[in-house]
Amino acid sequence: MFSAKAFRDYFVQYFSLNGYLVSQDEAEAAIRDGVTFRGTNILILVIAIFIASLGLNTNSTAVIIGAMLISPLMGPIIGIGLGVGVQDFQLIKHSGRNLLMATTFSVLTSTLYFLISPVSEGHSELLARTSPTIYDVLIGFFGGAAGIIAIGSKSKGNVIPGVAIATALMPPLCTAGYGLATWQLNYFVGAFYLFLINSIYIALATFIGVKLMNYHQHPNDNPARARKVRHLIYTVAVLTMLPSLYLTYNMLKQSRFSANAARFVAEECRFPNTRVLSSDAEMNSDGRSLTITLIGKALPADSLELALSSRLQEYGLAGTRLEIIQGDTPSWGDMAGSSVRDIYEMAQASIISSRTTIDSLTAVIDRYHQNDTIAGRLAPEIRVLFPQVKYLSVTKAVFGEVANARLDTLDLALVTYSEPMPASRRQELESYLQARLGLGRVRVVDVGLQVKP
Repeated sequence: MFSAKAFRDYFVQYFSLNGYLVSQDEAEAAIRDGVTFRGTNILILVIAIFIASLGLNTNSTAVIIGAMLISPLMGPIIGIGLGVGVQDFQLIKHSGRNLLMATTFSVLTSTLYFLISPVSEGHSELLARTSPTIYDVLIGFFGGAAGIIAIGSKSKGNVIPGVAIATALMPPLCTAGYGLATWQLNYFVGAFYLFLINSIYIALATFIGVKLMNYHQHPNDNPARARKVRHLIYTVAVLTMLPSLYLTYNMLKQSRFSANAARFVAEECRFPNTRVLSSDAEMNSDGRSLTITLIGKALPADSLELALSSRLQEYGLAGTRLEIIQGDTPSWGDMAGSSVRDIYEMAQASIISSRTTIDSLTAVIDRYHQNDTIAGRLAPEIRVLFPQVKYLSVTKAVFGEVANARLDTLDLALVTYSEPMPASRRQELESYLQARLGLGRVRVVDVGLQVKP
């Protein structure tokens, strides 16, 4: 029987890093190589910024992902975390300086791109970078944790590219440039805040990872300074997280409000001859509002609003302004004058006229379709009553009198016989078709004799 210690040791061995890590010197060398932004590194960064800006401009997720894989922006951020962990203040300064330069170049490059871009509207990929939440904090932290473990591991795998995609450092900087180029400072502030969240929490995760992997500290004769730097890191991390907590709280309130509103509309807005065309739940500084648009038979507006408003509290929507719009009946009191009413009446008359024309054409099409299938429908009866008939087609023809150009319509039965049929039998065929098809008059026309082989 396993003891508690044996049970614990059995599971702890799965998380042991012994034998899986490279030496500290090798890991540090890899991190320090990615800190400096000069030469090819800065050119690659500028190119990646252009690619990410193009992806945001065209709303292309694939292009944005490609830019994140190209970008070398994570190097100085991990360098800061390593410097704090091993108390290398020179590395902290070097990494911070390079991160500042890289950030400046990135924002300037994206600003330049969006200044000359002919497309200046914000797409969903842009808007997604302007409202960071606590989830972005967690993404940055766990992404940084995966990154430092991968750097210190003998087996790198695909972790580093995955971290670059997950933490998304490039798109926020491009969105910040978009905000500057279009002078929408809310875009700039939101996007730059997201970049700060990712950077600080990647660095924090790197610092914690360095501690957990027991990297030895560099010789330092000023332990008070090292302690002050650590406290500064913790303070900045907490202060950076606070606004995201507030934004997350607002996001959860909006999500809960939208879900309650959707449930209210689905369960309460059920009417026999009226349907919900759309519903719009909004929550802003002016309060909460729910607009429901109905289509179909008009319902008594006052009674409907009173009945629905009394049910709002049951769905957690107390205090929500309810507005009901019925799409089939215009509210003349809200219109600008009689001219609008005239336009509406003309539109209604046009719709009725078009509907009449469509119905008429549909009837004509149905009639021709019936003529096309007459022979098939009557075939069993024709074979018994008139066995000489080989082929039959019934069609409507319009005749014009040459003398006075008067037009007349006549139903014609075009018949091909397998053997000659007496005139009396043709007369009987005309009477049969006339009665069977409910037509006023049918003229049988012989279109040829089909001789038996």
